[in-house]
Amino acid sequence: MRSFLLIFFILYRAVSFAQQNREEKFIQISGVVVDVDSLKPVPYVSVIIKGTKRGTITDYYGFFTLVTSPGDELQFFSLNHKQGTYKLDDTLKLVHYYIIHSLIKDTVELPSVSVYPWPSKEDFKKAFLNLDLSETDYDRAAKNLDRKELSYNERNYTTDAQMSYQYALQQQLTKMYSLGQYPTISLLNPIAWAQFIDAWRKGKFKNKKK
Repeated sequence: MRSFLLIFFILYRAVSFAQQNREEKFIQISGVVVDVDSLKPVPYVSVIIKGTKRGTITDYYGFFTLVTSPGDELQFFSLNHKQGTYKLDDTLKLVHYYIIHSLIKDTVELPSVSVYPWPSKEDFKKAFLNLDLSETDYDRAAKNLDRKELSYNERNYTTDAQMSYQYALQQQLTKMYSLGQYPTISLLNPIAWAQFIDAWRKGKFKNKKK
């Protein structure tokens, strides 16, 4: 009799567990996480189901997809935004749902830091007492506008990466503008005139002797 009751109890628990598993419903939530101010997608946001260890991370375009259950609560974690939550309704009946969740940008205030060019007050006092104030604004302006100084800067001035990129981009746009036709003549281009005068001064237009 005891064996029969034990077998009956085991079968009852197995049937109840199987019925509970059949009634449990899963839905797939897909969506995009955006910034509440700019409405731009927020990449690499951690999306976690509250109370579980299941979750995902948004891609570069702020998109995510996650398998959840009705009634679950989604938590959103981002380094530059405040934590957000999204509660799923427990009466959801469809298999797929799509949401757009916005996050509020978080402002982190750091303590102020004072930066001094001298390591100590004694060094500041020494530099202040040895300060040369004999040079006036006129002297500094004349020094900056000296012809030799300007000529030296003109010969040794080089473009940085940004200026080189802008120049290459401008050349490409000019070629595309005159594609399939005669190229335009830059009579009103001051840069072209400067390059022409510089080449003329350097004697690049002189006839080379054979």
